[in-house]
Amino acid sequence: MTPTEPLSAALRRAAETLARAGVPDPVVDAELLAAHVLSTGRGSIQAALVRGDGIEPADAAMFDDLVARRATRVPLQHLTGTAPFRHLELSVGPGVFVPRPETEIVAQLAIDALRAAASPAPIAVDLGTGSGAIALSLATEVPHAQVHAAENSVDAFLWTKENFARFGADNARLAFVDLADAFPELDGMVSVVVSNPPYVPDAAIPRDPEVRFFDPPAALYGGADGLDVVRTLSRVGLRLAHPGGIIVIEHGEWQGEPIRELLSADGWRAAATHPDLTMRDRATTAIRP
Repeated sequence: MTPTEPLSAALRRAAETLARAGVPDPVVDAELLAAHVLSTGRGSIQAALVRGDGIEPADAAMFDDLVARRATRVPLQHLTGTAPFRHLELSVGPGVFVPRPETEIVAQLAIDALRAAASPAPIAVDLGTGSGAIALSLATEVPHAQVHAAENSVDAFLWTKENFARFGADNARLAFVDLADAFPELDGMVSVVVSNPPYVPDAAIPRDPEVRFFDPPAALYGGADGLDVVRTLSRVGLRLAHPGGIIVIEHGEWQGEPIRELLSADGWRAAATHPDLTMRDRATTAIRP
């Protein structure tokens, strides 16, 4: 009978393996993978370390396999099948963009604007919703609003449907549709248009293997200057938003100025760029006249 291994030893070995592979947060990832294997949370893993708990052989084998796969730079979220976003735990995997912590400020800007809308039942539209992170945050955190989400990738849409079914927000609607043609029945009625579009310039290949090899290219690359989809969003937003309605667009840290210029040229007013928690420019907002 194979003896039980101390959990501390398994985690130490895993963290060393991940560190050698260049994983940015090897200890964190090791603990999260252990939590996944043991069907618990990271806090419980840390408590188990304090107690000196062991890990059973079958669990240790599964853990070692996941660590080996993470060392090849398969995204952590693909291995666990989930990604945290605000208060949500979203299902993710191959074919859908994994939501990032920095997008939470984009969702917050949209939530604040939606809460401030004068209507008792304001309408929001999330264009290119991906996993549904922003749309479901809006729907669950602003329950008196109506939230419409559009996605045009077949692979991503499978994950979006799962997340919409999982969180069961009655005020959220999902549609498989090209962004340029989304929701004509809402023209002139929308208080908040929000999007995390593909905005990486075609020639700017991401450094991180998790992004370069595993995030879907359609969710990353936005043309020569990264703004092709932003141009579409601006035009669609003008069609959807009512006077005083707001557009919120996520972008790279160097794109605030060109996006403000683009939106202003299209007729939006009061374009402003906002930083994320790392103080990097992350989103630009504007108001429909």
